[in-house]
Amino acid sequence: MAKKSKASSKKKMQNVNFKSVDEFMEFLSGEELHITQVLRNLVFDCIPDVQEKLSYNVPFYKRHRGICFIWPGSILWGKTGHAGVRFGFQQGNKIQDESEYLDRGNRKQIYWRDILSVKEIDAELLRSFLYEALVIDQQIPLKKKKKS
Repeated sequence: MAKKSKASSKKKMQNVNFKSVDEFMEFLSGEELHITQVLRNLVFDCIPDVQEKLSYNVPFYKRHRGICFIWPGSILWGKTGHAGVRFGFQQGNKIQDESEYLDRGNRKQIYWRDILSVKEIDAELLRSFLYEALVIDQQIPLKKKKKS
């Protein structure tokens, strides 16, 4: 009996594989697309020099380190998904959130909010979280590039 190679026995964790953020955006539709567009614009407005990069097939935003991400529910992780569009902060545990607007689940560091419609977006509150996340990120020194 032939053994399965590791590659063939490996379970696929996601239902998609995007090559670019544009391809990711083309995949979305309806309210999910609209929410994602509003959140992306909010990130770019608050942090003009932020870098956007796909990771786990969704956009993550960073300067020195990871700041936040946008994860639509149609992009699964394994068999699990969530409703709406998840807007998460990678250093969420350091953000002042007295109103407990952000969900923590059982996570120690990453906090998020699942948004089901554009009307649910509290732009001013998210803007304040983004500015605070930027301050947290600025306290992290830039990594020095190795000389070749």
